[in-house]
Amino acid sequence: MRKRVSSELKAKVAIAAIQGHRKVNEIASEYEVLPSQVSDWKKQHLDGASSIFISFQKANKSKESDQLLTSLYTKIGELEVERDFSTHIAVMES
Repeated sequence: MRKRVSSELKAKVAIAAIQGHRKVNEIASEYEVLPSQVSDWKKQHLDGASSIFISFQKANKSKESDQLLTSLYTKIGELEVERDFSTHIAVMES
């Protein structure tokens, strides 16, 4: 029977392996998983680590885009009010 392992446990195992204070076999024994799983999870963790920073960069760009859109919509609103006011004044003068 296969044992299901949570992503949290996989991360703990991977971090323990990355730290290098103990041998893979010791870590596997402690967490009751196979040594090959420890090695696989370590590799997956290292391979996926850069995505944390990519996600962070995307979030920052998204925030900047939202701020720019808000600024542009505000400016559009101001220009519409000016146009409407100018049109209203022109109609009143004629």
